This record gives sequence, C-alpha cells and structure tokens, in this order.
Amino acid sequence: MGTPEFAVPVLKALIDGSYSVVAVYTRPDKRAGRGQQIVPSPVKRLALSQGLEVVQPHSLKAIDAIEKLARFAPELIVVAAFGQILPPEILGLPKFGCLNVHPSLLPRYRGPSPIATAILQGDEVTGVTIMLLDAGMDSGPILAQREVPISAENTAGSLTEKLAQVGAQLLMETLPLWIEGQIEARAQEESQASYTRAIIKSDGEIDWRLPALELWRRVRAFDPWPGCYAWWRGKRLKLVKVVPLVGEKSAEPGRVVALSSPAPATIGVGTGDGILGLVRVQLEGKREISVEEFVRGQRDFVGSYLF
Repeated sequence: MGTPEFAVPVLKALIDGSYSVVAVYTRPDKRAGRGQQIVPSPVKRLALSQGLEVVQPHSLKAIDAIEKLARFAPELIVVAAFGQILPPEILGLPKFGCLNVHPSLLPRYRGPSPIATAILQGDEVTGVTIMLLDAGMDSGPILAQREVPISAENTAGSLTEKLAQVGAQLLMETLPLWIEGQIEARAQEESQASYTRAIIKSDGEIDWRLPALELWRRVRAFDPWPGCYAWWRGKRLKLVKVVPLVGEKSAEPGRVVALSSPAPATIGVGTGDGILGLVRVQLEGKREISVEEFVRGQRDFVGSYLF
C-alpha cells in the first residue's frame, strides 16, 4: 500500500525479493498539470508495468473494501506513504501484521510531513523506522530504525529519494527476521512523541520578517512542493536556490541588495535577521535561471522590494 515516489523503491524491493505481491493498493488517480489530465500514482505505474493487480479504494473503511482485501488473504501488508488510515478490521487481518515504512526516527515527527519538518527544524540527522501499525497515528511498536544524515544541500525532494532507498533496504533486512520471530517490537516512548501537519500551498509564501536561516530552511523544505516564492512587480518570483549569509550588512526586510563578496551569492534580500542570498530564481511564466542572468534582464531589480 503506497502512493508517491517514496513508496516506489519499497514496492520494487518486494517485487525483486522472494515475496509474492498479490495486490498493490494506491490512492485513486488525480488530475494534474495545466491540462488537468488524469495521472496515475508512481506506485500504480510500477505495479501495472509488472503485471500486478492494482486496487484504488476511496476508503478502506467501507465493508466491501474490507471484504475485497480479505479475499486476497494477505499474510503481510506493507505500507509506505499510502495516505489512508487502516481500520482495525484490516490491521488484524494478516498473520504478520501491517508494517509501515516511515521516514523519521519515531516517535519524532509522526504524521504527514516528517521529511519537510526535519529540514524546517534544522535537524542534522533523520532516518527511517519500520513499525507495526496500530490504530493510532504512527504510534505502533518499532521493529527497526536507521539514521540518515541531512546535508546542507538536501531539499525535501532529494532527502525523500535518499530515505526511500534506505527504507526499502531496511525493510528487506527486517522482513525475514520479523517473519522468523527473531525481532521483538518495542513500544514507542510516548513522552518523546511529536507531530507534523500537512504542508499546504500557502506555506510557500515568503515572509521577509523571518530570519535568513529559517527562510533558507523553508526553501529547501518546500522543494519540490509547494515551492517558496515572493512577489515582485505583481508577479510571483520563485526562490529555487538560496543561501543564508553571515557578515553582510543588514537591509530592510524584502529589500534587494547587491552583495560585496561574489560568493556564494551576488544578490541578496534583507530579512528579519541577516541577508538571504539568491542563487537561482524563476519569474512567473519564465524558465529557471541564475540570479545574475535575471538581473541582466531586470536592471531595476537591485534596490527594489520583494513582498
């Protein structure tokens, strides 16, 4: 059971391993892009390419959905970013339970956005947890965990790819031990639990009163979605790559300034604390370019204000 790219390496590992995948559950297809074409999930595309049966229930709480799943007689259900809560009737169905591949070191960062939240919080380390699902939100007992460092270059997108690969590998190491009864699941420390919220599109709008360091983290945490942006001359300016600068003269929040040193950025914007250097930007309706190229085409950019 999975939907986005994060779940693809997990499904691929199960297919390539010595396991019989009797069905793949994923969220219903969505419309996307300018043409609003119906787009299947990444997990569905992989499953169909392997000739696997795909099921796309709107809800797993419906009686017919539970009965259909029961007919597959699963011995184990693997869940990775599926996007639906499994009801108790399903949790108790497979002999070896329902295992979840979660991209954080539980009980830290339960919920829908653990990867973005780890970057937003400035964490240097995150990881993957293999857990036995229960009726709560990512609150079940832990089977295995593995740490993954967060680099200064990591975005939510690149970190998701890294965690997906680590998660798939850890799952394949854990599964035979779990099935053979060699792992005893340990309860999570509830006193250490923290929760994340769903990221929404408006989270990407920049508030220049925030510190440069926090804005840098936001740009990375919201890449690729929803992306961070400001407004310039009534148009949306996406901040593709930025860097927080130390030692530069401060400027009014939102004011664009030329910087004294050429590296790592030549143009910056004043914030509530420090300067946020701009490296790559994308003006609404245009392609992504370096800030130097942007300034050559927009001579009035330096000295103006971003909102």
